[in-house]
Amino acid sequence: MSGLLAVVGTGIKAVGQMTLDARAWIASAHEVHYVATDPITEGMIRQLSPGAQSLTRFYEVGRARHDTYEAMTQTMLAGVRAGRTVCAAFYGHPGVFVYPSHDAIRRARAEGLRAIMEPGVSAEDCLFADLGLDPAVVGCAQFEATDFLVYRRRPDPSAALIVWQIGAVGDLAWNPGRTNADNVRILVEELAATYGMDHVVVVYEAATLPTCVPVILHLRLADLPLAPLTTASTLFVPPRERRAPDPAMIARLALDGRQFGLEPAP
Repeated sequence: MSGLLAVVGTGIKAVGQMTLDARAWIASAHEVHYVATDPITEGMIRQLSPGAQSLTRFYEVGRARHDTYEAMTQTMLAGVRAGRTVCAAFYGHPGVFVYPSHDAIRRARAEGLRAIMEPGVSAEDCLFADLGLDPAVVGCAQFEATDFLVYRRRPDPSAALIVWQIGAVGDLAWNPGRTNADNVRILVEELAATYGMDHVVVVYEAATLPTCVPVILHLRLADLPLAPLTTASTLFVPPRERRAPDPAMIARLALDGRQFGLEPAP
């Protein structure tokens, strides 16, 4: 019998954002592994699959994330290799900032095993809703904080910018509750080169429980190192300027320039 790996997301907010597809896979799989951040979601998973096992047991303070992720991946694949249907449930979207899910699917398919991913509600989705951001209007670039610094990313000041995991910038191990203000200052220095220290940004955290509200903290970029950051904090940087449309490109596309704020030619 051929095994199957189904990776699903449970959403960010407990209960309400877990899709019907996710519930069905959790309830029908031979074995279920999960990472949940709140007891309500964990309880629902265990109600659907009483034998479900938490993958958070592999987290250890100071342990390299790569080692933790490898242990998770091997655990997910063991049952699939044995011919069972395995469901792996991760909070949020299972393909967004979840390295083990992609790694397990990639390895399973390389071994000729079936593997699928079902989407879920991510922190990005919650951010768009809570901050009223439509990425189609001004554009939106996204980077993980450490990646942004190490690879010297250069943002477009006319587009929105989202920087994830700013509370864990420069930390490649699992250290919950610890943020590094020195590394946050480095992030601020790099961003200030484009936006200036007085540019107003937003520290954001999505609500994880039905009775909670999201964290939406507006502050100057210069004040970010003093903000109450957590490992769940995300930085939203609004555009600093508006880019002018290119009349030549508008003409090439045979568009009406008035739709882009241009006056008709005399």
